[in-house]
Amino acid sequence: MEKTTATPPKKLGLKEKYALMTRGLGWEPTYRGADELYDQIKFEGIKIHDWSKWEDPFRLTMESYWKYQAEKERKLYAIIDAFEQNNGHLNVSDGRYVNTLKLFLTGITPAEYGAHRLFAMLGRQFPGVGAAIACQMQAIDELRHVQTQVHTISQYNKFFSGMSEWRHMTDRVWYMSVPKSFFEDAMTAGPFEQMIAISFSLEYLLTNLVFMPFMSAAAYNGDMATVTFGFSSQSDEARHMTLGLECIKFVLEQDPANVPIVQRYLDKWFWRGYRLLSLVSMMLDYMLPKKVMSWKEAWEIYFVQNGGSLFNDLSRYGIRMPKYWEQTVASADRLSHETWNTFYNFAGAAAFHSWAPSDEDMAWLSEKYPDTFDQHYRPRFEWYREQEAQGKRFYNNSLPMLCQTCQIPLNASEPDDPTKTAYREVEHEGNKYHFCSDGCRDIFCHEPEKYVQAWLPANQVLQGNCFEPGVDPEAPGFDAAAELFKYYRLTPGQDNGDYRGSKDEANWLKWKGLAPADAAEAA
Repeated sequence: MEKTTATPPKKLGLKEKYALMTRGLGWEPTYRGADELYDQIKFEGIKIHDWSKWEDPFRLTMESYWKYQAEKERKLYAIIDAFEQNNGHLNVSDGRYVNTLKLFLTGITPAEYGAHRLFAMLGRQFPGVGAAIACQMQAIDELRHVQTQVHTISQYNKFFSGMSEWRHMTDRVWYMSVPKSFFEDAMTAGPFEQMIAISFSLEYLLTNLVFMPFMSAAAYNGDMATVTFGFSSQSDEARHMTLGLECIKFVLEQDPANVPIVQRYLDKWFWRGYRLLSLVSMMLDYMLPKKVMSWKEAWEIYFVQNGGSLFNDLSRYGIRMPKYWEQTVASADRLSHETWNTFYNFAGAAAFHSWAPSDEDMAWLSEKYPDTFDQHYRPRFEWYREQEAQGKRFYNNSLPMLCQTCQIPLNASEPDDPTKTAYREVEHEGNKYHFCSDGCRDIFCHEPEKYVQAWLPANQVLQGNCFEPGVDPEAPGFDAAAELFKYYRLTPGQDNGDYRGSKDEANWLKWKGLAPADAAEAA
C-alpha cells in the first residue's frame, strides 16, 4: 500500500498574519444593534462612511509586538538592576536634579496611566477593527510605561524625600490638578476628541518635549536609569504619534463636514497641551544642574519646525495652524521664568524643592534669553537671594487665583507685554470665571457647562474641603496649613520648601563628602 505524506500547512506571511490578528478579529453584532453597541460614535457629529479605509502605518501583529516589547523589557531591567547595584543615585550631577524626577513621577506617570484607561475605552468605542486593535495595543503600551517609570524611580525613593506618597499626591496636591484636569477633560469627551487630545496634544507636543530634550538632559546629568526607560518608551511614542496622525487624516478624508470639528479639537488641545507644558519648560531651564537645551530652543524645534511641517501636510484637507499658536512663540522666552517663579513662591506647599538660580544659572539664562531675562526676571531672583542671605527666604502664603480651564495660577504675562499679567474673565449664569489666556477663555465659552464643574484646589481649600475627615476648622487652635499638609501627606520641612538647608541637600553633602560652601561653589 502506498504511503501518503500529509502536506504541511503553508506558512502565513506577515500580511496574512496581520490581517488575521486585526480585521480577522472583528464580528458583526447580532442581538444588539451597532448604534447600541457603539453608543458614542455619533456623539460628536463626525461622519465615518467606510471604516475599511483605515490604514495602519505599522503592520504590527500581537506576536511581533510581544517579542519586541519583551526584548526592550529585558534590556531595561538589566540596566535598572545595574544602576541599583552600583548606587547610581550617587552619580547624578547634583542632588537638586532629583526634583525633576519628583515632578515627573507625580505629574507625568499618572498621565500615562490616564492614557492607558482612555485607550482601553477607545478600543471599545471604535467600530473599525483596525482602529480598535491599535487602541488596544496603545493601552498596553501606556500601562507598561507607568510600570517602568515607577520601577526606575523607586531607587531614588529609597534615598530622597517627596516620592513615597506620589499616587495620593496626584489626587490632592494643588499643582497636580493641572495634568489631572487635562486627562479628565479628555476622558469625558467623545471618542474622536479623545483621540486628538492624546495622540496629537499629548503625544505630539508633550512626549516629544519630555522624551527627547529631557531624556538627553537626564543622560547629561548622570541619570542613566531614567534615560533607559525614556528611550524604551520613545519607540512606542513614535508609533503612537503616527497612529494618531493617521486617525486625523482618516477622519478628514471621510467627509468634508468633519473638517471644522477636527479643527476645533486641534485648536483646543493644542492650547491645553501648551499650558500643561509649562511644567516641562521650568524642568529644562531651572531644574537641571547641567542644562542641554533651553525651553525656547526646544519649542522652536519640536513645535515651530516639526509642528509647522505637520500642519503644512494637513493644509490640503483645509486644516490651518492651531488658534493662538503665535502667542506661544511670542511668550517662549517668558514661560519657564514665570512658571519657576510661581513654584519658588509656593514651594511651601509643593512636593519638591525649589531654589533661586545660582550665578552660573543666571549667566546661562541671560545667554539663552537675552531679550527678557536680565530686564524682567534677574532682578526678582537677585532679590530672592538677598532675602535668603538675611535668613528671610520668601514664601507666598496666600492662595493664587486659578484659571478655570487649565487650573494654572494666573502667572502668565500678556503676549505683547511681559510686564502685565494676562487676565480674562467671563460671566456665565450670574457667576464670574477667571482665565489665564484667550485660549483658555475660548475653551470655556464653547462648553461652559463642563468647566464650571472644575475642582479648583485654591477654591476648595477656602471652602474647607481639603482636610481629612473629622477635622473641625472651627476648633480652638485650628492650624489650616498643618491640616492641609496632612491632607496632602506632605511632611513640612522635608518634602517641601527650599532645597538649600533641606534633608535632601544634607544627605547629598554627606554622601559626597562636601560642606555647604563646597556645594555652593560646585553649583
